Amino acid sequence: MSEHYFAPSPGAASRPGSVDLVLPDLHLRLDTDSGVFSPGKVDLGTRVLLESVPAPPATGRLLDLGCGYGPVALAMAARAPGARVLGVDVNARAVELAARNARTAGLDNAEFLQVGPDGTAADPAPGPGPGPGPGAEQGPFDALWSNPPIRIGKQALHALLACWLPRLAPGASAHLVVQRNLGADSLHRWLEQQGWPTARAASRAGYRVLRVDRP
Repeated sequence: MSEHYFAPSPGAASRPGSVDLVLPDLHLRLDTDSGVFSPGKVDLGTRVLLESVPAPPATGRLLDLGCGYGPVALAMAARAPGARVLGVDVNARAVELAARNARTAGLDNAEFLQVGPDGTAADPAPGPGPGPGPGAEQGPFDALWSNPPIRIGKQALHALLACWLPRLAPGASAHLVVQRNLGADSLHRWLEQQGWPTARAASRAGYRVLRVDRP
């Protein structure tokens, strides 16, 4: 069930499917399943993010926080073939799907890792390359893109961001997409209060894209 997409081991029976991610610069067919976020279609917030963000750094390390079955991470990997992309999620089923989708797309610069809410690595998914090495989730990262799991609750979301934003390299930015009626503006204020310079980079279809800069 979709409300349990943030569970480490989804209890929903497997119901495999596929969706198409179609953007002006790429088209990916992605395997999905029950128990992961938005299995029936690419979420509108994800589309707003991918259609609004500037090009990722051409090299370095890039992070997709809450990768699900991989649309954001794989878009990053396709747009920056000279960079290494890491997608992380607490959901084991999602991480396995994302790694499979990377193999299918031939994007061997993307790898995926299951993590706990505190950012500690669990078991790496079998990716197209050798897989994330020890400490891969620690950063530093040259960009972070995320459709964060708002429905885990405000306290858990704040803890998640407090864990991962400091792993950005100095001067790097995160882009977060958040639905306006699910607290985008209050999250913007909280980030500023925590000392993270934040600006609204885009606003469309009821979503805000927030740019968060690492001082």
